[in-house]
Amino acid sequence: MSKAVVVFSGGQDSTTCLIQALTQYDEVHAITFDYGQRHRQEIEIAKSLAQQLGVVSHKVLDVTVLNELAISALTRDAIEVSTELMDNGLPNTFVPGRNILFLTLAGIYAYQIGADTVITGVCETDFSGYPDCRDQFIKAMQSALEQGMDRQLNIKTPLMWLNKAQTWALADKYQSLALVRDETLTCYNGIKGTGCGTCPACILRNQGLQEYLDNQTRIMDELNQQC
Repeated sequence: MSKAVVVFSGGQDSTTCLIQALTQYDEVHAITFDYGQRHRQEIEIAKSLAQQLGVVSHKVLDVTVLNELAISALTRDAIEVSTELMDNGLPNTFVPGRNILFLTLAGIYAYQIGADTVITGVCETDFSGYPDCRDQFIKAMQSALEQGMDRQLNIKTPLMWLNKAQTWALADKYQSLALVRDETLTCYNGIKGTGCGTCPACILRNQGLQEYLDNQTRIMDELNQQC
């Protein structure tokens, strides 16, 4: 029996990955992290979607210790979300160590339930400037987890080489475009669906959706060539 653990935030990317995984694995488990994020409404969205989509189990972990250590616009309400990069070249929504922690805990969970696959919706092609969304980082994490637990583990990244328009096409391929558009939460200001429209996450998401709607046939063909 094939089993997978999906790192699931309730946003566009992870929901699309979850929908795809449900067609590819016998058992799909979702894991969501509460790290005191400013857009913590995503946790309730994730709970609702996990139930609606029918995952075998959905675990929500309290990792608010990350909030104590990592200073970011996503962990400090007093820091305004900005579209400008910081002096180090990173967006101020970057949470240092977040994906290191998330993938480590997802790997432990996979070990305990006998799953050999962890799925995450990180993307290098059309990402927000986060170093922990790069393919090189994912490969390093997979190697570290395999060595540390002495067990084969495959970290899959279905969106790694897709742009946002192609990610929308992937949701549409599984007849879930409306669900992902209307029921997920990507907005850093905690607004479901199209969001606030001004934060970096909303801008990227909405531009990708418009591009897909304007060029559906071409983008779906591009997606099918890649997948």
